Amino acid sequence: LDNVLRSTEILTADYGWAWSPKRITVSSVGIKDKLQRFLEESDCHVAISLHAPSHALRAQLMPAEKAMPIEKIVDLLRNYDFAHQRRLSFEYIVFGGVNDTLDHARQIVKLLKGLTCRINLIRFHQIPDVPLHGTDERRMEEFRDYLTGHGVFTTIRASRGQDIYAACGLLSTSKKIGEVRHEEKR
Repeated sequence: LDNVLRSTEILTADYGWAWSPKRITVSSVGIKDKLQRFLEESDCHVAISLHAPSHALRAQLMPAEKAMPIEKIVDLLRNYDFAHQRRLSFEYIVFGGVNDTLDHARQIVKLLKGLTCRINLIRFHQIPDVPLHGTDERRMEEFRDYLTGHGVFTTIRASRGQDIYAACGLLSTSKKIGEVRHEEKR
């Protein structure tokens, strides 16, 4: 966290790049004491990796949930004003058949009720040898529409670079595929 705070200070300070903190978003899985310190010491936007609305499912997808339940993170976030200068986002990778039902959307609405925030829905790109897969476009749009219709501003993040394994989450995959192909040529 010290390095993150120092970096954002350099990027926003007059002696550095002099960027507005509104141009920077720091993403976190939500380690409570570190998140609280960041919120106290920085004016940058915050993005929390959500990916599931319940403790049980989030713990399956993200081991960090076991140490810091999403409910506690949301309770902490309720102590801060995100209605004006600072934006709060939740990142939500949508996995087909895992976290993409309207029941999951209902749980998100309940979890985030009263919190000024936005949700970025992110397509999951198929990774070789990984059993997870993305959801279809229609279901993702229904998910977005349900959330937006219930007061949670939601966008579907544009996805680029999948064809060259450069999309979100795929950069390490292209290296692994290259290593496998290299081994196959031997």
